Amino acid sequence: MDTTVTTKTGETNVWGGGNRPLGASYGKLMMWFFIVSDALTFSGFLAAYGFSRFKFIESWPIADEVFTHVPFFHGSYPMIYVAFMTFILIMSSVTMVLAVDAGHKMKQNSVIWYMFLTVIGGAIFVGSQAWEWATFIQGDYGAVETKGGRILQFQDASGERVALADFAKTIPSERRVHDEAIGVWYEAEPYVPSYSLTEVTEGFKANPNIVIRTEAIIQEGDLEGQKTVLTREESLEKIKQGVQVVEGANLIHNEYGSRLFADYFFFITGFHGFHVSVGVIINIIIFFNVVLGTYERRGHYEMVEKVGLYWHFVDLVWVFVFTFFYLV
Repeated sequence: MDTTVTTKTGETNVWGGGNRPLGASYGKLMMWFFIVSDALTFSGFLAAYGFSRFKFIESWPIADEVFTHVPFFHGSYPMIYVAFMTFILIMSSVTMVLAVDAGHKMKQNSVIWYMFLTVIGGAIFVGSQAWEWATFIQGDYGAVETKGGRILQFQDASGERVALADFAKTIPSERRVHDEAIGVWYEAEPYVPSYSLTEVTEGFKANPNIVIRTEAIIQEGDLEGQKTVLTREESLEKIKQGVQVVEGANLIHNEYGSRLFADYFFFITGFHGFHVSVGVIINIIIFFNVVLGTYERRGHYEMVEKVGLYWHFVDLVWVFVFTFFYLV
């Protein structure tokens, strides 16, 4: 049954069904339905992340100390590369807007160039995210994990982080790596860290200028927001609680702090990265259709507009992911 509204001039048909209800095509409506449902999914993920961070706020990793790497540059550059990734993705959204506008004006060549730039921007973002994942998994300094799952990091007297490689002793008899040459080729070698707990402990004891920094964040005072640093005596006692060496992050261990941080990071940024990857593939298909003149023959570029809605959505979602993981 049609819905009507009675006005002074008579009845007006608001929703008459047909192929274009509310003035929108079926394809656009379905894209909006998908975007709304997907937005609810991302909202649930980010809400769960927020609750977990609030519960473990005293031990949550500090983003400025985790995301400090830039490709081809050595040193600590907090958030620089993540900001670059975000800028690239936002600019790709701008080129998509220009492509849609050019499509409305039936300018095929302009649509081709703007779609090409959008694909390049998306590909750079996906590649950058893959590099960030690899860096996050590989780790930076290394740490020791206690029986309770707490992470112990190391720093020198000046407050600079110290990597395990800078002080750990090498004990040849500590471990034996499986080797086909010695006949243990049939048994897979599990992942082991670069140094054993004994090597790290002995090296730590031999370097009196190194102390332990726990994952607990100071909540008040001049050092508010910083990790708790133990004295040398407290550090020597604390190292006894260590049960294993941790390098990098995965779904089980995390040298940066709470394991939940790594779990959420991999899941949410991976889910978003999957969306961007799908978007890049769709944009490539649309790009070639534009080159072949498919939409010129149809007389409209509605497909460009529909994929543009999806692309703007994944860009907007990244703004929230960026805010939750990197800025807050």
